[in-house]
Amino acid sequence: MRRKRYPSDTSAAEWELIEPLLLPPACQTRCGGRPEAHPRREIVDAIRYVVDNGCKWRALPADFPPWPTDYGFFARWAATGVLSHINTALREQLRANAGRCRAAVKAAETAAKPTRGYDAAKKINGRKRHLVVDTRGLLMMVMVTPANLSDRDTARDLLVRLRLLHPQLTLVWADSAYSGALVDWARRVLRLTLKIVNRPPGQKGFIVLPRRWVVERSISWIMRARRNCRDYERLARHAEAHILWTSITLMTRRLTRKRPRRTMPLAAAA
Repeated sequence: MRRKRYPSDTSAAEWELIEPLLLPPACQTRCGGRPEAHPRREIVDAIRYVVDNGCKWRALPADFPPWPTDYGFFARWAATGVLSHINTALREQLRANAGRCRAAVKAAETAAKPTRGYDAAKKINGRKRHLVVDTRGLLMMVMVTPANLSDRDTARDLLVRLRLLHPQLTLVWADSAYSGALVDWARRVLRLTLKIVNRPPGQKGFIVLPRRWVVERSISWIMRARRNCRDYERLARHAEAHILWTSITLMTRRLTRKRPRRTMPLAAAA
């Protein structure tokens, strides 16, 4: 194993959370396959380094496994739904620990033209990120679409997926971009209450709207990873994968965070 030297590297406690959630190596399945040449923890560290620092895959430091190997695992895990599975498992664990029952971005020229579009309102030629988070701001689902698609049209597909994956949900808060006929459609077709959080009448300047601020805060967490500040991906699912890796890192850090020991105050002498 390589020596840990970067802030994005996994700790031993984080790896204990991630490793059981990954698909078993092909050599351990009934179909068989060649043994993997590099430890998976090193590959995960390489992926997290790219996400956190925003570098090119070819610019990975030499102490990581070869970049084609790292990118190959990144692409396969993104295509097979492994990241969504890990993200869901970690979120449920965080919610259990807490006592709970279980935006547009500019695209670089490397983003494939069919997967991006021009948003006239924001004057951006790129993609939109549609996030669904729980009441604690933990990511439940992400969907990356061309920026020229309207929020309401995309929301139909997003809400259908959300309803299938989380049938226990009955109420979703959303901003005014999702108002209108979508509210009636969600109630009639999905049996889902879509509640719009509007700004107070006559509002001037910035004001915190409790339900909407949860999502804004989640977006700020995601944007701390530099790879998410600009979309360089040719495939939309790879852009989604970078966001999921950011969410996974956030949750493993929270789950393995060492709590400071509380010291009892000394009683003063009478």
